[in-house]
Amino acid sequence: MALIVQKYGGSSVADAASIKRIAKRIVAARKAGNNVAVVVSAMGDTTDELLDLADQITPIQEPRELDMLLTAGERISMALLAMAIKSMGADAISFTGSQAGMLTDATHGAAKIVAIEPWRVKAALDAGAIAIVAGFQGFATGTGNITTLGRGGSDTTAVALATALNANWCEIYTDVDGIFTADPRVVPLARKLDAITCEEMLELAASGAKVLHLRAVEFARRHGVKLHVRSSFSNTPGTLVYDPNREIPEEIADMEQPIISGIAAEMNDAKITVVGVPDAPGRAAQIFGIVATTKAHVDMIVQNVSAAGSRRTDISFTVPISEGKKVVAALQAAEVSIGFESLQYDDQIAKIAVVGAGMRTSTELSALLFNTLYEAGINIEMISTSEIRISVVTRADVAARAQQVLHTALELDAAEAATVYAGSGR
Repeated sequence: MALIVQKYGGSSVADAASIKRIAKRIVAARKAGNNVAVVVSAMGDTTDELLDLADQITPIQEPRELDMLLTAGERISMALLAMAIKSMGADAISFTGSQAGMLTDATHGAAKIVAIEPWRVKAALDAGAIAIVAGFQGFATGTGNITTLGRGGSDTTAVALATALNANWCEIYTDVDGIFTADPRVVPLARKLDAITCEEMLELAASGAKVLHLRAVEFARRHGVKLHVRSSFSNTPGTLVYDPNREIPEEIADMEQPIISGIAAEMNDAKITVVGVPDAPGRAAQIFGIVATTKAHVDMIVQNVSAAGSRRTDISFTVPISEGKKVVAALQAAEVSIGFESLQYDDQIAKIAVVGAGMRTSTELSALLFNTLYEAGINIEMISTSEIRISVVTRADVAARAQQVLHTALELDAAEAATVYAGSGR
């Protein structure tokens, strides 16, 4: 008997009809002889609606109370799904994150899982029931408070639960047929991938691909969890996410892997430029030491060649928009000690990334990428590379066009448009 952890996103449980539909899928998996644990997100746009409601009450929310509010969405989903399964003659029991043993640190809004103690979930499975777990949430043992894992955290809940239960598979159900070479909402001719390595998926997730949460992929790679990304609206096989250093699944052992796995775009970054920094040893260390005190995540960094006459340089870097203002404030407070001339803040940028393990051995892709954007009249403001990724920063208003022309130039287009079954993309 296999043990499967299934995760269903908000579009899969958007309304009563959707909940009944996935309940049938879950019951079918149980009747096929599998033990099944399920992780659910909040229904549809519930989390966004709760955030909007909180904003109407006060523009500045206390983190503890905001977590208490937001976790209500998943509790609604888990209870309704358990009711639907029971109405179909199968046994089911629902658990909040804390009841399921998801223990976290005390960071509200972006808590990290520190331990998993799913003894109640195991007891339910041993009794023949289907266990339904609320995603996105946990319990901080140090404070006794409910916490949330951040947007997309239900993926991380599912992978963590699969790890603790030693599941055979972790299936991530969404509103598209698997992982595509680009977001099919932006690039209609995006092509579904049969398989992708954890390394490539990590780069895509870090670059803005929304199909899998970055922390979930990291968790899966670290603990050897096999991921299967599928649609809850069809029976298409989906995409396998695997670690080639551990085990290559039989289904893809004989497949030739593509040079490029995909294109992703991050639209929620801002660029900060520190203008007129004295070109002297230790200035960059001082700047990023101050940035580090804000705990902001810095991605791309570019330092210009210093001007010969002034011996001053400009340093630009990107951070998430949500963290940009606090970084600017911290740098402004240190203006005298650093000695820079001014700060520039720009949140109308997009980061476009091309990812593929085959790029290690390809010497022409960089030239093709840059020439394609040039011919499309798209200016590149920053460039960053890794072994399997090339990222560029462009204006936000040309991001969709950039993805489309690159997708075509890299010969990734499918013969037919991809199907997007649901989801607002909000």
